[in-house]
Amino acid sequence: MKRELISELYKAPESFCDREITVCGWVRSLRDSKAFAFATINDGSCFPCLQVVLERDRIGNYDELVKMNVGAAISVKGKIILTPDAKQPFELSAIEVKEEGASSPDYPLQKKRHTVEYLREIPHLRPRTNLFSAVFRIRSEAAYAIHSFFNENNFIYVHTPIFTTSDCEGAGEMFRVTTLDVNDPPRTEEGAVDYSKDFFGKEVSLTVSGQMEGETLAMAYGRIYTFGPTFRAEYSFTARHAAEFWMIEPEFAFADLNDDMQLAWDMLQYVVRYVMKTCEKDIEFLNNFVDKGLKERLTKLVESEYRKVTYTEAVEILKASGESFKYPVEWGCDLQTEHERYLTEKHFNAPVFVTDYPKEIKAFSMRCNDDGKTVAAMDLLVPGVGEIIGGSQREERIDILLERMQECGLEVENYNRYLDLRRFGGAEHAGFGLGFERLIMYLTGVSNIRDAIPYPRTTGNCY
Repeated sequence: MKRELISELYKAPESFCDREITVCGWVRSLRDSKAFAFATINDGSCFPCLQVVLERDRIGNYDELVKMNVGAAISVKGKIILTPDAKQPFELSAIEVKEEGASSPDYPLQKKRHTVEYLREIPHLRPRTNLFSAVFRIRSEAAYAIHSFFNENNFIYVHTPIFTTSDCEGAGEMFRVTTLDVNDPPRTEEGAVDYSKDFFGKEVSLTVSGQMEGETLAMAYGRIYTFGPTFRAEYSFTARHAAEFWMIEPEFAFADLNDDMQLAWDMLQYVVRYVMKTCEKDIEFLNNFVDKGLKERLTKLVESEYRKVTYTEAVEILKASGESFKYPVEWGCDLQTEHERYLTEKHFNAPVFVTDYPKEIKAFSMRCNDDGKTVAAMDLLVPGVGEIIGGSQREERIDILLERMQECGLEVENYNRYLDLRRFGGAEHAGFGLGFERLIMYLTGVSNIRDAIPYPRTTGNCY
Protein backbone atom coordinates (compact mmCIF):
# COMPACT_ATOMS: atom_id res chain seq x y z
CA MET A 1 0.00 0.00 0.00
CA LYS A 2 1.09 3.57 -0.55
CA ARG A 3 1.24 5.26 2.81
CA GLU A 4 2.33 8.62 4.14
CA LEU A 5 4.82 8.94 6.98
CA ILE A 6 3.73 10.93 9.99
CA SER A 7 6.99 12.88 9.75
CA GLU A 8 5.96 14.08 6.28
CA LEU A 9 2.55 15.17 7.56
CA TYR A 10 4.19 17.38 10.18
CA LYS A 11 6.36 19.11 7.59
CA ALA A 12 3.37 20.50 5.63
CA PRO A 13 -0.01 19.23 6.90
CA GLU A 14 -1.95 21.71 4.76
CA SER A 15 -0.69 20.02 1.59
CA PHE A 16 -2.52 16.79 2.53
CA CYS A 17 -5.95 18.35 3.27
CA ASP A 18 -7.58 17.93 -0.13
CA ARG A 19 -7.10 14.19 -0.63
CA GLU A 20 -7.50 10.84 1.04
CA ILE A 21 -4.30 9.41 2.48
CA THR A 22 -3.28 6.22 4.24
CA VAL A 23 -1.24 6.24 7.43
CA CYS A 24 0.04 3.19 9.34
CA GLY A 25 1.37 2.87 12.85
CA TRP A 26 1.11 1.38 16.31
CA VAL A 27 -1.54 2.42 18.80
CA ARG A 28 -0.14 4.31 21.78
CA SER A 29 -3.53 5.08 23.36
CA LEU A 30 -7.22 4.64 22.56
CA ARG A 31 -10.15 6.50 24.14
CA ASP A 32 -13.80 5.71 23.35
CA SER A 33 -16.46 8.40 23.79
CA LYS A 34 -19.31 6.24 22.38
CA ALA A 35 -19.99 8.40 19.31
CA PHE A 36 -16.30 9.17 18.73
CA ALA A 37 -13.01 7.44 19.52
CA PHE A 38 -9.57 8.98 19.60
CA ALA A 39 -6.53 6.85 18.80
CA THR A 40 -2.97 8.08 19.14
CA ILE A 41 -0.58 6.32 16.78
CA ASN A 42 3.11 6.52 16.00
CA ASP A 43 4.96 5.03 13.02
CA GLY A 44 8.52 5.65 14.23
CA SER A 45 9.34 8.26 11.59
CA CYS A 46 9.31 11.16 14.07
CA PHE A 47 8.78 11.85 17.75
CA PRO A 48 5.26 13.41 17.64
CA CYS A 49 2.29 11.06 17.38
CA LEU A 50 -0.78 11.44 15.18
CA GLN A 51 -4.30 11.68 16.58
CA VAL A 52 -6.83 9.66 14.60
CA VAL A 53 -10.53 10.47 15.03
CA LEU A 54 -12.99 7.61 14.51
CA GLU A 55 -16.73 8.36 14.14
CA ARG A 56 -19.18 5.58 14.87
CA ASP A 57 -21.46 6.66 11.98
CA ARG A 58 -18.60 6.51 9.45
CA ILE A 59 -16.61 3.42 10.55
CA GLY A 60 -18.44 0.12 10.00
CA ASN A 61 -16.20 -1.88 12.35
CA TYR A 62 -16.20 0.81 15.06
CA ASP A 63 -17.23 -1.51 17.93
CA GLU A 64 -14.41 -3.93 17.09
CA LEU A 65 -11.80 -1.20 16.75
CA VAL A 66 -12.49 0.44 20.11
CA LYS A 67 -11.67 -2.88 21.78
CA MET A 68 -8.14 -2.85 20.36
CA ASN A 69 -5.32 -3.08 22.86
CA VAL A 70 -2.39 -0.69 23.13
CA GLY A 71 0.38 -1.83 20.80
CA ALA A 72 -1.88 -2.95 17.96
CA ALA A 73 -0.73 -2.18 14.42
CA ILE A 74 -3.31 -0.39 12.26
CA SER A 75 -3.70 1.23 8.86
CA VAL A 76 -5.97 4.25 8.52
CA LYS A 77 -7.44 5.81 5.40
CA GLY A 78 -8.75 9.31 5.96
CA LYS A 79 -8.35 13.06 5.53
CA ILE A 80 -6.18 15.56 7.37
CA ILE A 81 -8.13 18.19 9.32
CA LEU A 82 -6.21 21.24 10.52
CA THR A 83 -6.75 22.04 14.22
CA PRO A 84 -4.63 25.14 14.89
CA ASP A 85 -6.43 25.94 18.18
CA ALA A 86 -5.93 22.48 19.63
CA LYS A 87 -2.89 20.91 21.32
CA GLN A 88 -2.02 19.11 18.09
CA PRO A 89 -1.86 21.17 14.85
CA PHE A 90 -3.87 18.62 12.85
CA GLU A 91 -5.61 15.25 13.11
CA LEU A 92 -6.63 12.46 10.78
CA SER A 93 -10.37 11.99 10.30
CA ALA A 94 -10.72 8.27 9.61
CA ILE A 95 -12.78 6.88 6.74
CA GLU A 96 -11.56 3.30 6.96
CA VAL A 97 -9.48 1.57 9.65
CA LYS A 98 -7.94 -1.89 9.52
CA GLU A 99 -6.27 -3.69 12.41
CA GLU A 100 -3.15 -5.09 10.75
CA GLY A 101 -1.85 -6.85 13.84
CA ALA A 102 -3.63 -7.34 17.15
CA SER A 103 -2.08 -6.77 20.56
CA SER A 104 -3.13 -8.32 23.87
CA PRO A 105 -4.00 -6.88 27.31
CA ASP A 106 -0.64 -8.08 28.70
CA TYR A 107 1.31 -5.87 26.28
CA PRO A 108 4.36 -4.83 28.39
CA LEU A 109 4.26 -1.15 27.40
CA GLN A 110 1.08 0.21 28.91
CA LYS A 111 0.46 3.95 29.03
CA LYS A 112 2.58 4.70 32.08
CA ARG A 113 6.19 5.53 32.85
CA HIS A 114 8.53 2.53 32.92
CA THR A 115 12.02 2.43 34.42
CA VAL A 116 15.00 2.05 32.11
CA GLU A 117 15.99 -1.05 34.08
CA TYR A 118 12.67 -2.68 33.23
CA LEU A 119 12.91 -1.63 29.59
CA ARG A 120 16.38 -3.21 29.28
CA GLU A 121 14.66 -6.53 29.94
CA ILE A 122 12.55 -6.08 26.77
CA PRO A 123 14.95 -4.55 24.22
CA HIS A 124 12.80 -5.89 21.37
CA LEU A 125 9.92 -3.63 22.47
CA ARG A 126 11.60 -0.63 24.07
CA PRO A 127 12.10 1.26 20.74
CA ARG A 128 8.33 1.88 20.85
CA THR A 129 8.65 4.03 23.97
CA ASN A 130 9.13 7.79 23.80
CA LEU A 131 12.59 7.56 25.38
CA PHE A 132 14.11 4.98 23.09
CA SER A 133 12.26 6.16 20.04
CA ALA A 134 14.08 9.47 20.53
CA VAL A 135 17.47 7.99 21.44
CA PHE A 136 17.68 5.58 18.50
CA ARG A 137 16.40 8.13 15.99
CA ILE A 138 19.16 10.48 17.17
CA ARG A 139 21.60 7.59 16.79
CA SER A 140 20.54 7.20 13.16
CA GLU A 141 20.83 10.91 12.41
CA ALA A 142 24.23 11.12 14.14
CA ALA A 143 25.55 8.23 12.04
CA TYR A 144 24.38 9.96 8.86
CA ALA A 145 26.00 13.22 9.98
CA ILE A 146 29.34 11.50 10.59
CA HIS A 147 29.39 10.05 7.09
CA SER A 148 28.33 13.41 5.65
CA PHE A 149 31.08 15.28 7.50
CA PHE A 150 33.87 13.01 6.31
CA ASN A 151 32.50 12.86 2.77
CA GLU A 152 32.37 16.65 2.58
CA ASN A 153 35.97 16.78 3.81
CA ASN A 154 37.24 14.33 1.18
CA PHE A 155 37.83 11.34 3.46
CA ILE A 156 37.60 7.85 1.97
CA TYR A 157 35.33 5.45 3.88
CA VAL A 158 37.13 2.14 4.45
CA HIS A 159 36.22 -1.13 6.14
CA THR A 160 38.87 -2.59 8.39
CA PRO A 161 38.82 -6.27 9.48
CA ILE A 162 36.69 -7.58 12.34
CA PHE A 163 38.78 -10.76 12.59
CA THR A 164 42.33 -9.84 13.60
CA THR A 165 45.61 -11.22 14.93
CA SER A 166 46.64 -7.88 16.43
CA ASP A 167 45.51 -6.37 19.73
CA CYS A 168 46.30 -2.86 18.43
CA GLU A 169 48.72 -1.68 21.07
CA GLY A 170 47.22 -3.55 23.99
CA ALA A 171 43.88 -1.73 23.79
CA GLY A 172 42.11 -4.33 25.92
CA GLU A 173 41.19 -7.96 26.50
CA MET A 174 40.03 -9.63 23.29
CA PHE A 175 37.37 -12.16 22.35
CA ARG A 176 38.90 -15.24 20.75
CA VAL A 177 37.37 -16.63 17.57
CA THR A 178 37.71 -20.35 16.90
CA THR A 179 36.11 -23.30 15.12
CA LEU A 180 37.97 -25.79 17.28
CA ASP A 181 36.09 -28.11 19.61
CA VAL A 182 36.35 -26.18 22.89
CA ASN A 183 35.79 -29.38 24.87
CA ASP A 184 38.54 -31.30 23.10
CA PRO A 185 40.82 -29.00 21.08
CA PRO A 186 43.90 -30.34 19.26
CA ARG A 187 47.08 -29.82 21.23
CA THR A 188 50.79 -29.43 20.56
CA GLU A 189 53.41 -31.74 22.02
CA GLU A 190 53.80 -29.22 24.84
CA GLY A 191 50.08 -29.48 25.65
CA ALA A 192 49.05 -26.02 24.38
CA VAL A 193 46.07 -25.54 22.08
CA ASP A 194 47.25 -26.11 18.50
CA TYR A 195 45.82 -23.12 16.64
CA SER A 196 47.50 -24.24 13.44
CA LYS A 197 44.55 -26.63 13.14
CA ASP A 198 42.07 -23.77 13.52
CA PHE A 199 40.14 -22.13 10.66
CA PHE A 200 42.72 -19.38 10.02
CA GLY A 201 45.72 -21.50 10.98
CA LYS A 202 46.58 -19.22 13.87
CA GLU A 203 45.08 -17.57 16.96
CA VAL A 204 42.47 -14.95 15.93
CA SER A 205 40.31 -12.50 17.90
CA LEU A 206 37.63 -9.86 17.35
CA THR A 207 39.07 -6.42 16.71
CA VAL A 208 39.45 -3.76 19.39
CA SER A 209 40.35 -1.05 16.85
CA GLY A 210 40.85 -0.51 13.15
CA GLN A 211 43.64 2.01 13.69
CA MET A 212 46.57 0.04 12.35
CA GLU A 213 44.80 -1.02 9.17
CA GLY A 214 43.51 2.53 8.86
CA GLU A 215 47.04 3.90 8.96
CA THR A 216 48.06 1.68 6.04
CA LEU A 217 45.15 2.97 3.96
CA ALA A 218 45.89 6.58 4.92
CA MET A 219 49.34 6.09 3.39
CA ALA A 220 47.60 5.45 0.07
CA TYR A 221 44.54 7.71 0.11
CA GLY A 222 45.76 10.49 2.39
CA ARG A 223 42.47 10.74 4.28
CA ILE A 224 40.39 7.78 5.44
CA TYR A 225 37.95 6.91 8.19
CA THR A 226 36.40 3.74 9.57
CA PHE A 227 33.02 3.42 11.23
CA GLY A 228 32.28 -0.05 12.49
CA PRO A 229 31.91 -2.45 15.42
CA THR A 230 34.72 -3.12 17.89
CA PHE A 231 34.89 -5.50 20.83
CA ARG A 232 36.42 -5.55 24.33
CA ALA A 233 36.35 -8.62 26.59
CA GLU A 234 36.87 -6.62 29.77
CA TYR A 235 34.81 -7.58 32.79
CA SER A 236 33.16 -4.28 33.56
CA PHE A 237 29.82 -3.37 35.11
CA THR A 238 30.14 0.40 34.78
CA ALA A 239 27.65 2.63 32.97
CA ARG A 240 30.30 3.60 30.39
CA HIS A 241 31.60 0.25 29.10
CA ALA A 242 30.17 -2.30 26.67
CA ALA A 243 31.62 -5.46 25.14
CA GLU A 244 30.44 -4.48 21.65
CA PHE A 245 30.39 -0.88 20.48
CA TRP A 246 30.96 1.19 17.36
CA MET A 247 34.01 3.34 16.67
CA ILE A 248 34.73 6.21 14.31
CA GLU A 249 38.45 6.28 13.50
CA PRO A 250 39.87 8.74 10.96
CA GLU A 251 43.53 8.65 9.94
CA PHE A 252 45.07 11.30 7.72
CA ALA A 253 48.53 11.89 6.27
CA PHE A 254 50.61 15.08 6.29
CA ALA A 255 48.97 16.11 9.56
CA ASP A 256 50.19 16.86 13.08
CA LEU A 257 48.52 16.97 16.51
CA ASN A 258 47.02 20.43 15.94
CA ASP A 259 45.42 19.22 12.72
CA ASP A 260 44.09 16.21 14.62
CA MET A 261 42.47 18.36 17.31
CA GLN A 262 40.90 20.68 14.76
CA LEU A 263 39.43 17.77 12.80
CA ALA A 264 37.98 16.25 15.97
CA TRP A 265 36.44 19.56 17.02
CA ASP A 266 35.02 20.33 13.58
CA MET A 267 33.48 16.86 13.37
CA LEU A 268 31.90 17.05 16.82
CA GLN A 269 30.41 20.49 16.18
CA TYR A 270 29.11 19.37 12.78
CA VAL A 271 27.35 16.30 14.21
CA VAL A 272 25.83 18.16 17.17
CA ARG A 273 24.60 20.98 14.95
CA TYR A 274 23.06 18.51 12.48
CA VAL A 275 21.26 16.47 15.14
CA MET A 276 19.91 19.60 16.84
CA LYS A 277 18.39 20.61 13.53
CA THR A 278 16.94 17.25 12.43
CA CYS A 279 15.86 15.89 15.85
CA GLU A 280 14.49 19.03 17.47
CA LYS A 281 11.42 17.34 19.00
CA ASP A 282 13.44 14.38 20.25
CA ILE A 283 15.95 16.65 21.98
CA GLU A 284 13.14 18.75 23.43
CA PHE A 285 11.62 15.62 24.99
CA LEU A 286 14.98 14.42 26.34
CA ASN A 287 15.69 17.88 27.74
CA ASN A 288 12.37 17.85 29.60
CA PHE A 289 12.43 14.29 30.93
CA VAL A 290 16.04 12.99 30.93
CA ASP A 291 18.57 15.82 31.23
CA LYS A 292 17.27 19.33 31.80
CA GLY A 293 20.63 20.81 30.82
CA LEU A 294 20.86 18.98 27.49
CA LYS A 295 19.81 21.74 25.09
CA GLU A 296 21.92 24.33 26.86
CA ARG A 297 24.98 22.07 26.79
CA LEU A 298 24.62 21.20 23.10
CA THR A 299 23.94 24.81 22.13
CA LYS A 300 26.98 25.97 24.03
CA LEU A 301 29.19 23.43 22.29
CA VAL A 302 28.24 24.51 18.77
CA GLU A 303 28.59 28.19 19.66
CA SER A 304 31.83 28.06 21.66
CA GLU A 305 35.51 27.42 21.11
CA TYR A 306 37.47 24.72 22.85
CA ARG A 307 40.17 25.28 25.45
CA LYS A 308 43.55 23.54 25.42
CA VAL A 309 45.79 22.50 28.30
CA THR A 310 48.73 20.13 28.60
CA TYR A 311 48.49 17.07 30.80
CA THR A 312 51.13 18.58 33.11
CA GLU A 313 49.10 21.80 33.46
CA ALA A 314 45.92 19.79 34.03
CA VAL A 315 47.54 17.84 36.88
CA GLU A 316 48.62 21.09 38.55
CA ILE A 317 45.09 22.50 38.21
CA LEU A 318 43.59 19.39 39.77
CA LYS A 319 46.11 19.30 42.63
CA ALA A 320 45.43 22.95 43.43
CA SER A 321 41.63 22.58 43.18
CA GLY A 322 41.02 21.68 46.81
CA GLU A 323 38.65 18.93 45.64
CA SER A 324 38.58 15.56 47.43
CA PHE A 325 38.87 13.22 44.47
CA LYS A 326 38.26 9.51 44.87
CA TYR A 327 41.43 8.92 42.85
CA PRO A 328 44.36 11.12 43.94
CA VAL A 329 46.16 13.00 41.19
CA GLU A 330 49.89 12.76 40.59
CA TRP A 331 51.94 13.28 37.46
CA GLY A 332 52.04 9.96 35.60
CA CYS A 333 48.55 8.77 36.57
CA ASP A 334 45.80 8.34 34.02
CA LEU A 335 43.06 10.95 34.42
CA GLN A 336 39.76 9.55 35.67
CA THR A 337 36.24 10.67 34.76
CA GLU A 338 35.96 12.73 37.95
CA HIS A 339 39.13 14.64 36.98
CA GLU A 340 37.95 15.18 33.42
CA ARG A 341 34.56 16.48 34.51
CA TYR A 342 36.12 18.85 37.05
CA LEU A 343 38.24 20.39 34.30
CA THR A 344 35.32 20.84 31.89
CA GLU A 345 32.48 21.65 34.28
CA LYS A 346 34.15 23.61 37.08
CA HIS A 347 37.54 24.96 36.04
CA PHE A 348 37.11 25.83 32.35
CA ASN A 349 33.33 25.50 32.02
CA ALA A 350 33.96 24.52 28.40
CA PRO A 351 35.18 21.62 26.24
CA VAL A 352 38.91 21.03 26.77
CA PHE A 353 41.68 19.31 24.84
CA VAL A 354 44.27 17.77 27.15
CA THR A 355 47.55 17.14 25.31
CA ASP A 356 51.04 15.73 25.77
CA TYR A 357 50.49 12.78 28.09
CA PRO A 358 53.29 10.77 29.76
CA LYS A 359 54.50 8.18 27.29
CA GLU A 360 54.28 5.41 29.93
CA ILE A 361 50.46 5.56 29.96
CA LYS A 362 50.00 5.83 26.20
CA ALA A 363 50.43 3.52 23.21
CA PHE A 364 53.81 2.89 21.58
CA SER A 365 52.69 4.35 18.23
CA MET A 366 52.19 7.89 19.54
CA ARG A 367 54.83 10.39 18.47
CA CYS A 368 57.45 11.12 21.13
CA ASN A 369 57.89 14.76 22.08
CA ASP A 370 61.30 16.38 22.32
CA ASP A 371 61.24 16.28 26.12
CA GLY A 372 61.60 12.48 26.01
CA LYS A 373 58.86 12.10 28.63
CA THR A 374 55.61 12.85 26.82
CA VAL A 375 53.88 11.97 23.56
CA ALA A 376 51.82 13.99 21.09
CA ALA A 377 48.48 12.67 22.32
CA MET A 378 45.20 14.44 22.87
CA ASP A 379 41.88 13.75 24.60
CA LEU A 380 38.82 15.90 24.04
CA LEU A 381 36.85 16.30 27.27
CA VAL A 382 33.29 17.63 27.26
CA PRO A 383 30.98 18.69 30.11
CA GLY A 384 28.64 16.01 31.35
CA VAL A 385 30.65 13.09 29.96
CA GLY A 386 34.39 13.64 30.26
CA GLU A 387 36.55 12.08 27.56
CA ILE A 388 34.69 11.67 24.29
CA ILE A 389 37.54 11.56 21.74
CA GLY A 390 41.11 10.31 22.06
CA GLY A 391 43.84 10.54 19.46
CA SER A 392 47.43 11.34 18.63
CA GLN A 393 50.02 12.18 16.06
CA ARG A 394 51.53 8.84 15.07
CA GLU A 395 55.27 8.18 15.28
CA GLU A 396 56.61 8.35 11.73
CA ARG A 397 60.35 8.06 12.62
CA ILE A 398 61.21 4.39 12.33
CA ASP A 399 64.26 4.50 14.65
CA ILE A 400 62.27 6.08 17.51
CA LEU A 401 59.32 3.77 16.84
CA LEU A 402 61.61 0.74 17.16
CA GLU A 403 62.98 2.08 20.46
CA ARG A 404 59.44 2.50 21.82
CA MET A 405 58.47 -1.01 20.75
CA GLN A 406 61.47 -2.43 22.57
CA GLU A 407 60.64 -0.35 25.67
CA CYS A 408 57.13 -1.80 25.61
CA GLY A 409 58.40 -5.36 25.17
CA LEU A 410 56.77 -5.91 21.78
CA GLU A 411 57.88 -8.57 19.30
CA VAL A 412 59.13 -6.42 16.43
CA GLU A 413 58.66 -9.16 13.83
CA ASN A 414 54.92 -9.07 14.51
CA TYR A 415 54.79 -5.46 13.32
CA ASN A 416 56.80 -5.63 10.09
CA ARG A 417 53.90 -4.40 7.94
CA TYR A 418 53.37 -1.49 10.32
CA LEU A 419 57.07 -0.63 10.09
CA ASP A 420 56.93 -0.84 6.29
CA LEU A 421 54.76 2.29 6.37
CA ARG A 422 57.84 4.12 7.68
CA ARG A 423 60.27 2.36 5.34
CA PHE A 424 58.37 3.06 2.12
CA GLY A 425 57.19 6.64 1.82
CA GLY A 426 56.28 7.36 5.40
CA ALA A 427 54.82 10.72 6.29
CA GLU A 428 53.66 12.71 9.28
CA HIS A 429 50.16 11.51 10.12
CA ALA A 430 47.55 11.56 12.87
CA GLY A 431 44.19 10.13 13.86
CA PHE A 432 41.68 9.67 16.64
CA GLY A 433 38.96 7.37 17.91
CA LEU A 434 35.43 8.30 18.90
CA GLY A 435 33.24 5.74 20.65
CA PHE A 436 29.88 6.17 18.95
CA GLU A 437 27.85 5.19 22.02
CA ARG A 438 29.70 7.80 24.12
CA LEU A 439 28.65 10.36 21.51
CA ILE A 440 25.03 9.19 21.70
CA MET A 441 25.13 9.52 25.49
CA TYR A 442 26.32 13.09 25.06
CA LEU A 443 23.68 13.91 22.44
CA THR A 444 20.78 12.43 24.40
CA GLY A 445 21.66 12.88 28.06
CA VAL A 446 21.19 9.17 28.84
CA SER A 447 23.66 8.17 31.54
CA ASN A 448 24.12 4.47 30.77
CA ILE A 449 25.71 3.08 27.63
CA ARG A 450 23.17 0.23 27.73
CA ASP A 451 20.55 2.79 26.74
CA ALA A 452 22.52 4.19 23.79
CA ILE A 453 22.48 1.02 21.69
CA PRO A 454 19.47 -1.11 20.70
CA TYR A 455 20.87 -4.46 21.84
CA PRO A 456 23.62 -3.86 24.41
CA ARG A 457 26.25 -6.57 24.89
CA THR A 458 27.78 -6.18 28.33
CA THR A 459 29.33 -8.41 30.98
CA GLY A 460 26.83 -11.19 31.70
CA ASN A 461 24.34 -9.93 29.11
CA CYS A 462 23.92 -11.00 25.48
CA TYR A 463 20.18 -10.87 24.86
